[in-house]
Amino acid sequence: MATAAPRTATLTIDPGFRISPVRRRTFGSFVEHLGRCVYGGIHEPGHPTADEDGFRGDVIELVKELGISTVRYPGGNFVSGYRWEDGVGPRDQRPTRLDLAWHSTEPNTVGTDEFMRWCAKAGVEPMLAVNLGTRGVQEAIDLLEYCNIPGGTTLSDRRRANGAEAPHGITMWCLGNEMDGPWQTGHKTPQEYGRLAAETARAMRQMQPDLELVACGSSGVTIPTFGEWERVVLTEAYDQVDYISAHAYYWEENGDLASFLGSAIDMDHFVESVVATADAVRSAGRHTKRIHISFDEWNVWYLDGEASEPPKDSWPVGPVLLEDHYSVADAVVVGSLLVSLLRHSDRVRAASLAQLVNVIAPIMTQDGGRSWKQTTFHPFALTSRYASGDVLRVELDTPSHTTKKFGSTPTVDAVATWDAETGAMAVFAVNRSVDEPISLNLDVRGLEGLTVVEAVVMSNEDPNAKSTADDDTSLAPRPLDVVETDGARSVELPPVSWTMIRLAR
Repeated sequence: MATAAPRTATLTIDPGFRISPVRRRTFGSFVEHLGRCVYGGIHEPGHPTADEDGFRGDVIELVKELGISTVRYPGGNFVSGYRWEDGVGPRDQRPTRLDLAWHSTEPNTVGTDEFMRWCAKAGVEPMLAVNLGTRGVQEAIDLLEYCNIPGGTTLSDRRRANGAEAPHGITMWCLGNEMDGPWQTGHKTPQEYGRLAAETARAMRQMQPDLELVACGSSGVTIPTFGEWERVVLTEAYDQVDYISAHAYYWEENGDLASFLGSAIDMDHFVESVVATADAVRSAGRHTKRIHISFDEWNVWYLDGEASEPPKDSWPVGPVLLEDHYSVADAVVVGSLLVSLLRHSDRVRAASLAQLVNVIAPIMTQDGGRSWKQTTFHPFALTSRYASGDVLRVELDTPSHTTKKFGSTPTVDAVATWDAETGAMAVFAVNRSVDEPISLNLDVRGLEGLTVVEAVVMSNEDPNAKSTADDDTSLAPRPLDVVETDGARSVELPPVSWTMIRLAR
C-alpha cells in the first residue's frame, strides 16, 4: 500500500517586510549562585583546565561556541538576600553566609570582580542585578559606585585596591528579581516594589544617566497578579526604567508531548500581553518612550528532575540542584522558543537562557572531569551564530492539529532573518507534530540568486533520547536534503523536529 504524501506548509519570505534588527542580547544567559552553576561549573580551582582565577577553560570555550552575548548575575532568587560587599576584597577575609533562597552555604569565593574577569575571558557583556529584597536604594548605588566610577571615591578606590584599576562599565542592571513571587526573600506588593524600583532607578541615574534599567515583571503567566503587576509597577516607574522583565519556564505536563511542543504559543501570549499592558500605561501616562521586554529567565525545566529541592538537613556549598538532563524534544522546544523571541525582536530587546552551566543548562560538567553539551546546546548555538541582519515578518501557511492545552495548534512554526550586507538568510522552523512529517515549501520573494548553503535538522526516532558525557555528538543536528525544482525549494520536516536552512548569494 502506498504511503500518503506528507501534508504541506508554505513559508513566504519577502525582505521588504521587516520586524526589527536581530538583537544580539537575545542570546544571553544567566549565572546564579545556585547549585553547581558557579562552584563546580564556571569556577573549579584545581581542574586541569582551570586558569589563575580558578575558571574552567573548557567551560569558557563552550560558552564561546554557544554564542552567548550577555550574562545576568548573581541571581535569581539568590540576589534577594545577597550582600555584594561579601564578595569583594581578599578572599581569605570574605565572610561565609547562609543562602536562604537555595538552602546552601555561600563561601563568597566568587564575587563581582571575579565575575567581571570571567566575562572578559568569555567575551560576554555583564548584566548585574541589585538586591531589592532585603536591601534597597543605598546598597544599589553603592554597588554602582564600586563598579562604574573611575576613582576618587571611597568605593571606587576600594575596587582599585582590590585589583580592578579600570571601572567595570556595566550598563544594564536588573532592579531586583521576581519580587512578585511569594517564594522571594523580601517579596513585595506591586505598589511597594514599583515605588522602590522607581526610587532606586532615579538614584542610580543621578550617578550615571545612561544606564539601562530593568524593572521586575511577572514570574509567569500563571501568577495571580500577572498583568496587574506590570500595570502598577510601570505606573510607578515608567519614566525611570527601560525594560520590564519576563520569566517563563516550560515543562512536559503529564506526558503531554503535543502540548509541550506548543510551548512557544504560551511565550507569544506572555510577550504580547506584557506589550499591551506597557503600551496602555504609556498611553494613560502620556509618555513618549516605549518600554521593552527583557525576557531574562526562560528555559525548559522539569520540576521533578534530579535534586529539584535543596537539602533541608544541611547547608552545603554548591550542591547538585536542578540538573535536568535534556532530550531531543526539549531541544526542539528550546529552538521553538528562540523562534518566538526572534519574532518579537521589536519589543523583546534582551533575553537570558536560564541557566548556563549544570543548573537546567546546555553545558554540563563533571567535578574534576569532562564538560559536555546537552541537546539544548545545539539549536541555541546555531541560532545565535546565524541569525543576523533583520528579522523578517514571514507569512506561514501551515496545517494544524489539536492539543489539550492550546486547542487548534499550528503544526509548523518558523522565522527568518536576512542580512542585506552579506546576502545571508537563515530560516528556523519547527514541526510540532508528534507523529507526522510535514513538507515545507520556501517561497523566497524578491531575492534572486539565493543558493542553499546548509540545511540541518534535529530530530530522532526516540524524542526522549538524551546526550551524555560519553556521547554528546550523536544527537546533534544532521544534514537535511533540500529539493530545488524550478527555483522552488522544499524540505521534509520530521515529526518533533527543529530545522535550520541557510541561503546565500
